Amino acid sequence: MSNSPAFPSASLLGYPRIGRRRELKKAVEAFWAGKIDEAALDTAAKEIQLTGARRLFDLGLGEAAAIPGTFSYYDQVLDATTHIGAVPARFGELRNAAGELDLNAYFTLARGTAEIQPLEMTKWFDTNYHYLVPEIGPETDFSVTSNRIVEQFEFAKSNGFVTRPYLVGPVTYLLLSKASDDAPSGFSPLSRLEDVLPVYVELLSRLAAAGATWLQLDEPALVADQDVPLADIQAAVARSYEVLTAATERPAILVSTPFGALSELLPTLAATNIEALHIDAFKGALPSAGELALLAGKTVVAGVVDGHNIWRNDLAASAARLDALKAAGLDVAVSTSTSTQHVPHDVEEETQLPAELRSWLAFADQKVGEVVTLAAYVGDPASAASAIASATSVIASRAAAAGVRRPRVRARLAALTTDDFNRSAYPVREAAQEKALDLPPLPTTTIGSFPQTGEIRSARARANKGAITAEDYTRLMKEEIKRVVDLQEELGFDVLVHGEPERNDMVQYFAENLEGFDVTVHGWVQSYGSRCTRPSILWGDVTREKAITVEWAAYAQSLTAKPMKGMLTGPVTILAWSFVRDDQPLGETANQVALALRDEITDLEAAGIKVIQVDEPALRELLPLRRADQPAYLDWSVNSFRLATAGAADGTQVHTHLCYSEFGVIIDAIDGLDADVTSIEAARSRMEVVNDLESHGFGRGVGPGVYDIHSPRVPGQAEVSELLGTAVKHVPVRQLWVNPDCGLKTRGYAETEESLRNLVAATREVRAQLV
Repeated sequence: MSNSPAFPSASLLGYPRIGRRRELKKAVEAFWAGKIDEAALDTAAKEIQLTGARRLFDLGLGEAAAIPGTFSYYDQVLDATTHIGAVPARFGELRNAAGELDLNAYFTLARGTAEIQPLEMTKWFDTNYHYLVPEIGPETDFSVTSNRIVEQFEFAKSNGFVTRPYLVGPVTYLLLSKASDDAPSGFSPLSRLEDVLPVYVELLSRLAAAGATWLQLDEPALVADQDVPLADIQAAVARSYEVLTAATERPAILVSTPFGALSELLPTLAATNIEALHIDAFKGALPSAGELALLAGKTVVAGVVDGHNIWRNDLAASAARLDALKAAGLDVAVSTSTSTQHVPHDVEEETQLPAELRSWLAFADQKVGEVVTLAAYVGDPASAASAIASATSVIASRAAAAGVRRPRVRARLAALTTDDFNRSAYPVREAAQEKALDLPPLPTTTIGSFPQTGEIRSARARANKGAITAEDYTRLMKEEIKRVVDLQEELGFDVLVHGEPERNDMVQYFAENLEGFDVTVHGWVQSYGSRCTRPSILWGDVTREKAITVEWAAYAQSLTAKPMKGMLTGPVTILAWSFVRDDQPLGETANQVALALRDEITDLEAAGIKVIQVDEPALRELLPLRRADQPAYLDWSVNSFRLATAGAADGTQVHTHLCYSEFGVIIDAIDGLDADVTSIEAARSRMEVVNDLESHGFGRGVGPGVYDIHSPRVPGQAEVSELLGTAVKHVPVRQLWVNPDCGLKTRGYAETEESLRNLVAATREVRAQLV
């Protein structure tokens, strides 16, 4: 594109899109519930977009195209799916009379129907965000079926903001896709590239006609090792940007590459005619001088501000990176390493946090300030001198603050031996547990949480405000626990849970009861769709001063003769779903958390709990994107779990749980956890995991999920029976457990009870067939 407009000197890759008070979540869920219509949802969405644009403008992103157009009703990959019409055949005809996929169709793909399973969901690279996996086959018919990206740009423009539209790039989109059910064996979605590119060209044309000057095509798959041969990816990148940059009418193109270094693919992108290339200069090493020379003539958008964590930027270090880029003679702009959708909006709203801690932090709005400061530095280094000195001073004060280093914790870690990471051999434990638990074939259980009703949330909120006494709160929680236990007894479950009504979140609950953590009030971050979490802040050495879960587990066990599971969140997941200190190796921090959990397990055993689940749903999430970096991660992550659980007696059955984790990718590591029973998501992927279990020869207990709890649909008895039937063909019956995919916290009681009743009935049916 000749005479392309200048790229803004300061920008973000993306901004939180849920609203400062989760307005989008509330509007979308009201729409699903039939409480508002599509027009009302559209009004709420536009207000969120406009509020965000105004905020970013006021914070200093005033240049044209500096504000990213990254709003989404649910998920950016689903947005791309609906823009290019990639609807799996099982959904039938979702297009409306105009040939478009409207919001009802959009949400149908995300949530399914009573008869149709939704798109599979998995993690977005090494974040806790989940995306909906496209399903592509030879039969997929691509065409523009949504104009929403254009309409959102036009809306912002009509209100005075020329934004930068965002779309998942074509190579990443196809690399993240899975082969459709109708695709032949060995089919690669990337083989459909030539059919997808004309649809992207049409979208570019529409955006240009609407007045868009820049378009951001997000290609994070290019920084991760893929199963597709590198040569094929290089060819796909070259072809994609040959076609897109040759389009007659188009905006200038920024290709963004968050989450790491491009490595072998940087020369390929450098050889294309794109106008700007974003590099993750925070997590990824700077390109070599030779590689930088290849980028002459393009704007290099340097992601020197971390978009994925909340610590204040080391402006001096970032300035040094920018100096290196400037020394190479490049046109340099400043941005974040990733979208700031992975962090909360504004640390200034967290007035309950200690002022010292708050000074160490930068949420999305503060990151804008850092980007603007560093962009000014590029043009005039002296303009940033005061800000750089201030940041350097704060970082130094943080290192010396009380609680960041605790001698007692560090001495305990230093004294660990190999024996502290190992239990008895599994056959010894298996025999002891069979005697202690006496369970039937295909034992049934749930993953831990039960629905959190409005009454439960209200009681917790009132207790936090002091509106009810601690005694009244405890009574209300115990009433709910009894309800959950009684329901499980009535349904016929074999190993019970207490339902976790006292827990606001599976990580925050522990963060509130461990030293070294703080929690936010407004720090919401999107996990998937309308689901939001508040990651805790792990800022110092971790220690447990008193028991956390024992009282609740012991009470629940007193209500039943059946085994009651003690429920803990594992060390890796606590790290993954918190904002973790960045001043020491993650493995050291994980072991500190593991020792706290080890002490909790000891106390649970003393209280008579014979089954203890240590959840690690995030084990796959933190796996490095480059294979060369994975062994070191898997070593410390597996060892932290083993440190937490190795003190358990032989007769104590240790469970773990993983969800949306691409089990086969890390099956050796999961085996290395040495848990007695592992439960894992399998329903939405239609029991794909059992092939990995069979080929690996997984030898301990395993519960591939038969009930997808991330959708409101109720699986029928026949559906569950079919899934179980598939499982027993691949995994020895003596190892199989029956359970939902994940916890039931986000579901309603009516759908939960019906689904669990079907689960137990299906289990009894399959048991009878086995006899």
